[in-house]
Amino acid sequence: MRSNQFSVEKVILMILLVVYAAFVIIPIVVVLYNSFKGNLFITDNPFALPTEESFSGFSNYVLGLHRTDFFHAFFYTVWVTCASVILIVIFNSMLAYYITRVKNIISKVVFFLLVFSMVVPFQMVMYPMSKFANMIHLDNLLGVVILYIGFGTGLSTFMFSGFIKSIPTSMDEAAFIDGATTRCTFFHIIFPMLKSISITIAILNTMWIWNDYLLPYLTIGTEYRTIQVAIQYLRGGYGFVDMGAMMAMLVLAMIPVIVFYLICQKNIIQGVLAGAIKE
Repeated sequence: MRSNQFSVEKVILMILLVVYAAFVIIPIVVVLYNSFKGNLFITDNPFALPTEESFSGFSNYVLGLHRTDFFHAFFYTVWVTCASVILIVIFNSMLAYYITRVKNIISKVVFFLLVFSMVVPFQMVMYPMSKFANMIHLDNLLGVVILYIGFGTGLSTFMFSGFIKSIPTSMDEAAFIDGATTRCTFFHIIFPMLKSISITIAILNTMWIWNDYLLPYLTIGTEYRTIQVAIQYLRGGYGFVDMGAMMAMLVLAMIPVIVFYLICQKNIIQGVLAGAIKE
């Protein structure tokens, strides 16, 4: 009787997961096949599969690449994403190491402020932030990287701290006895042990930064268009939207982050579970 109950629960859970997966995958599939349809056919019936009449080949991709200056936007997006993620991983792992190993009022206050920053919505600070960024000349590609580091510090440091707490302090003490400095101890002993959680944090921040629209739009505007900002310029006057070209550019924008996620996905659960372990 009990085994039957478990089997029923598993079936129900599987059905729920399949339904959830369908809600996630179907919009991506719709965008994909609409990228090969003409504008009128997309507007008339967006859920219909391409037919001989509606199929437009790769014309939407050619038009979208030209109108969005896609390759420049791709370069800017790659630069901002890679620079931000690399620096987030390095700086926040160092900060988490300090917070977990140095037990004083400063580390406790810093950790509290970082946790508090995680619950503050971006919409509350976006306008003062964009004005302040303009005043101190952070409205450029380097400045937006600094802003991303700031916004990503809360969650990343919190996850790093949970993982580092599971590393015995005896390893630090042994290194210090052998004459290692704090910097050598971190980079040669602790940081290599953070591989799984570092990859997890890198994946989460990559998906966030790559797909972000508001922060680049508010800070660097049209001068250095990232992919998400460039795609919005397919909206013309009087409400006209080149749906075909927009769908095509959305597909191209999704491909890199999906490939990156599929390559690294096995490390997400491993890193999150490892970060949940406490001393």
